[in-house]
Amino acid sequence: MGDHTVTFLPHNKTIKVPSGEMLLRAALEAGVHINASCGGEGVCGKCRVIIEEGEVADGVTEKLKKSDQEKGYRLACRSRIAGDVTVRIPVESDVDASILTLNIPPRQTARVHQMDFEELKEKGLFIPPVEKKYIELPEPTTQDNLADATRLVSFLKLNHDEHRLVVRLPVIRKLPDILREEGFKITATIARPVQEGRKSHIINVDPGDTTAYNYAIAMDIGTTTIYGQLLDLVSGDVLAEHGEFNGQISYGEDVISRIVYAEKPGGLRKLQTVVIKTINDVIRRIVQKASVDCDEISTITLAGNTTMTQLLLAINPRCLRRAPYVPASTIYPPISAAGLGIELGDHVTALVYPAISSYVGGDIVAGVMGSTMYRTEKLTLYLDIGTNAEVVIGNRDWLACAACSAGPAFEGGGIQFGMRAAKGAIQDFSLDPVAWEPMLMTIGNVRPRGIAGSGLITMAAVMFEMGLVDSQGKFNRDLDTPRIRETDGIGEYVLAWEENAGVDRDIVITEVDMDNLIRAKGAIYAGCQTLLEEVGLTIGDVEQIFLAGGFGSYVDLEKAMTIGLLPETDADKVTYIGNGSLMGCKMSSLTNRIRRDVVDVTRKMTSFELSETGSYMDHYVAALFLPHTDISLFPRLKSRMDARKKAS
Repeated sequence: MGDHTVTFLPHNKTIKVPSGEMLLRAALEAGVHINASCGGEGVCGKCRVIIEEGEVADGVTEKLKKSDQEKGYRLACRSRIAGDVTVRIPVESDVDASILTLNIPPRQTARVHQMDFEELKEKGLFIPPVEKKYIELPEPTTQDNLADATRLVSFLKLNHDEHRLVVRLPVIRKLPDILREEGFKITATIARPVQEGRKSHIINVDPGDTTAYNYAIAMDIGTTTIYGQLLDLVSGDVLAEHGEFNGQISYGEDVISRIVYAEKPGGLRKLQTVVIKTINDVIRRIVQKASVDCDEISTITLAGNTTMTQLLLAINPRCLRRAPYVPASTIYPPISAAGLGIELGDHVTALVYPAISSYVGGDIVAGVMGSTMYRTEKLTLYLDIGTNAEVVIGNRDWLACAACSAGPAFEGGGIQFGMRAAKGAIQDFSLDPVAWEPMLMTIGNVRPRGIAGSGLITMAAVMFEMGLVDSQGKFNRDLDTPRIRETDGIGEYVLAWEENAGVDRDIVITEVDMDNLIRAKGAIYAGCQTLLEEVGLTIGDVEQIFLAGGFGSYVDLEKAMTIGLLPETDADKVTYIGNGSLMGCKMSSLTNRIRRDVVDVTRKMTSFELSETGSYMDHYVAALFLPHTDISLFPRLKSRMDARKKAS
């Protein structure tokens, strides 16, 4: 397979892409605009290009005339790279091609963090908190008639260096029958203590040798989605994973509305029942995918924000939304999974990640642990972007955190055609700087149905830098294009006309959408700026940035900086870690070292309440522009915009 070189003319831009990549996607990656408004389904016929050298696979639909095919024309949205290729983008003869070189920079996505399991082994960190041991006990005689539990403990102590063992009552109940089923050849499941010096627990016994079948579940309890992974504690592999929308969505999209519902009679119990049902649905799916017996699962680790955690545990969250914003607890003891209603064996313990405060919960602690920022010397900024954005700054010596309410714009809320990442969601965008025609890429390369969070960020950045919208998100009505129009007194830009859309109307982005986006990004930027200021630092002091949340690796970092969502910094410093909460749960399932470090991390982390920090509101108001009232904070963007003004 390998990578192939794609050269775009007349731009003279070259990019390396993997074999099979869509030509339209390659153009986006290179920062080259091709008109395309059907999302990549091949029905609008506007993305015609000329293949001058090399070949592409496919690229022909009924929208392409036979005569054009003979001239080398292909549709970029249907053409897949099969080798090195030179592509010419047709440009009208009266267009000044020099303006094309002023396009915004090529996409810069964050490096994707991959946890190296072998590295865990090499560092001696692969110490699963729950281990299985196969043992062959001497059978009792009239001379050796020790109690079954005593026999088991004594043997483990003498032959396996297992000291300070506790045999749980359910194990004692089943031990006599299990021992005699296979002639005293059994497998004991031992749960290690989180804190050193405490006792290990024998939590289960099985007849025969079942050491090859030892599994764990890692689970993120998100406000929107519950996501789980089934882990093999022998190999460290992820055997299956699955996500479901949190059933609590029906009772409120955000944590505040769910807290309000929980305060109603029967509300708390209802919300707990619903989230447990979703958890069980996810467990059933991943167990079925991996063909694993539920009885072979030894442990489950869960993490969620403070509200989700308290609802999971049926703890009234009412105090979380009222000053002084006090959680019921920040640290939770090991809990019987079955006791919560989770459909796992009676021996399975649920470990729930601790929180820091009302609005910095276990999901963020899990992300800090999973990213290992708490163990590095590098000054690190951890940013989890969602409905609530959390920021952590620090390293192995100290940590500080804060949370800010960004609102649901990045997850589709408050945006007329906003939607979560799903088939038909616009995830990438470019704009013709002359005709103001769009280039849309959707998830699944089908007709557009709405706008995903990553697409919204790119869209706003491109429109602003091209001059389609001003710093307040208002459309430039002087531009000669039918795509800018006014409906009910509100300005909007038509992304896809009804005939090219996957819905029964034009898909638009409006000035109200832009305003909601600006408010959301302003809250996040102000949160970062305030926290850095409170600890006496600037963005220039930060050595690395970990980006977590639902955006995925598709977020264009330069675009996120262009709108002022992220502080302008070197893109090479940014690493995308994906679902930080899930990563932390996975790490805790694979190594007891993480579990032992968690308490120390929570104790050293200082939490700042932004609503009580005077400078936050000043920073927020200043950030309610694209990208900010102070353009000098974004020198790269300023340089590009100055160059564009000179050219025009």
